[in-house]
Amino acid sequence: MKKKAIIALIFVILIGTGYLLYLVFNRKNPNYIETYGNIEIRTVDLSFQVKGIIKDIYFEEGDYVKKGDLLAVLDDRDYKANYKKALFEEKSLLAQKNEDVSKYERNKPLCNDDTISKQECTTLLNKKDLSNARYEQSIANREFQKNQLDYTRLYALQEGIITTRIQEIGATVQPNQTVFVMSLNKPIWVRTYINEKDLGNIKYGKKAKILTDTKNPKTGKKKEYEGYVGYISPVAEFTPKTVQTEDLRVDLVYRIRVYIDNTDEYLRQGMPVTVRLKAENE
Repeated sequence: MKKKAIIALIFVILIGTGYLLYLVFNRKNPNYIETYGNIEIRTVDLSFQVKGIIKDIYFEEGDYVKKGDLLAVLDDRDYKANYKKALFEEKSLLAQKNEDVSKYERNKPLCNDDTISKQECTTLLNKKDLSNARYEQSIANREFQKNQLDYTRLYALQEGIITTRIQEIGATVQPNQTVFVMSLNKPIWVRTYINEKDLGNIKYGKKAKILTDTKNPKTGKKKEYEGYVGYISPVAEFTPKTVQTEDLRVDLVYRIRVYIDNTDEYLRQGMPVTVRLKAENE
């Protein structure tokens, strides 16, 4: 009986020791606020501003593109012809304008001394003004046709990675019909939530550390990034179902956005991460 009591006592001691060790090694650091979220990256739909048949496509899914890179081109023969026609019309109307202006200037002294009738003078003036208006209209048309021709070439306005290539060579596309979907390199941020009790320790510009589940093979530690708080929601909301917290899901939380400074190619849309912020006010 005594032996059984000793065994039971040892068992209780082992359980107690294990529990204490659990508390020691799993307690939260009171100097930090730790929360969980997901990586968010902006995407852009890239399209032509004019309709046409795709002549060439120069990038594939997964390709990195720089600002100003030519991504794709349309068959531009009709657009070139329209632009050339606009140039000829402008040149012709310029000559007509110069002729009508010159004719009016030659006859203007005769109008002043009533050598020719007022009706004829008015006709000369109106013809000059009409020629000038037609010439100005031709300039606007020439600029429009030049823009239409330029729009047959699709350029990257920002750097990023092609995530989806929707169209192929030979496809007929309409204006604003998506050809590529591109993921931007910057900005990249973490969408996460904090409890109301932690609001007093969070402010715009507050530094943060972002840890992914991926371990750095050189250090054996989780990959770490630097960031800062760039947005704090002014409105409370219920904890989203996709967010895992240790508190009840029905608790009210505030959404924050933590922007990452030292981004790299390993951060992906939706990747789960841990955000760690200092609890004390800076």
